[in-house]
Amino acid sequence: MIDRYLLRYFLAVIDRGNFSRAAEACSVSQPTLSVGIAKLERELGQQMFRRTNRRIELTEAGARFAASARRIEAEFLIAERTVQESPARATFRLGVLATIPTTLIEDFLVELRRQSSTTRLEIVEAGERDLNERLGRGRIDAAVTLLRGDRSSGIPLFSEGYSLAMAADHPLAHLSVIAPEQLADNVMIVRRHCELLSETSRYFTAHGVRPFFAARTTSEDRALALVRRGLGVTVMPDSFRHPGVVRPALADFGFTRTIGVVFAPHADAGEIERSDVVQALRQTLGTPAMVG
Repeated sequence: MIDRYLLRYFLAVIDRGNFSRAAEACSVSQPTLSVGIAKLERELGQQMFRRTNRRIELTEAGARFAASARRIEAEFLIAERTVQESPARATFRLGVLATIPTTLIEDFLVELRRQSSTTRLEIVEAGERDLNERLGRGRIDAAVTLLRGDRSSGIPLFSEGYSLAMAADHPLAHLSVIAPEQLADNVMIVRRHCELLSETSRYFTAHGVRPFFAARTTSEDRALALVRRGLGVTVMPDSFRHPGVVRPALADFGFTRTIGVVFAPHADAGEIERSDVVQALRQTLGTPAMVG
């Protein structure tokens, strides 16, 4: 029989990323936590973590055990709250792709409140790769992210293309379609979280365009503000809108993306699909107006 404190140590290492922070979260010393993890591995007969000088990674056995550990710990918490006669309040850990416009997330939150939802929502914003890793480790329950490859089986919300973003007073702003050669003398802004960063670079290089990069940012709102103030132009998904920014098409740039909800392996897919969180996402992000 596995003691609960060993599960807590194990999950803390996953959530905190290393043994020292996990020990702090569990209010024990690092040696105590290390001994506990070693005991858990002996009882299971499997190594849970792969330890290197730089990071702690789950082994395949550890990743499989993580899903069960999450469920067991959740049941412990529900049982404790029941005994204490305090109603359990579910926490929905939702990952959100960093390249989804803030306005869409605002609309989703407004709808969730309108539904008088009692769900306690935790939002984790990250890039696509980080979200996939968090899903696999059970650190989030679901994610609003790209549907492609092994993630194509999620719930689709909307699809869209990509276009230029430039200031409304830009000399080319009156055009509906702009050829890459017309941007040869333009200044560009790099969106570091862009899922098409490599493809966009190759596109301009193939057309002989090698612009000066005035800024590199991980913030989509910052990128739009810089564009609006005339610092440069950039390529963004069509759903991004901002006063003072126009969105002309980029000639022969046919890339598209589909955004949807992806479930973590440990999650009950049916339960999450029926949740008020997913219903609010469908109501706001899944509207026909958002489809490119």
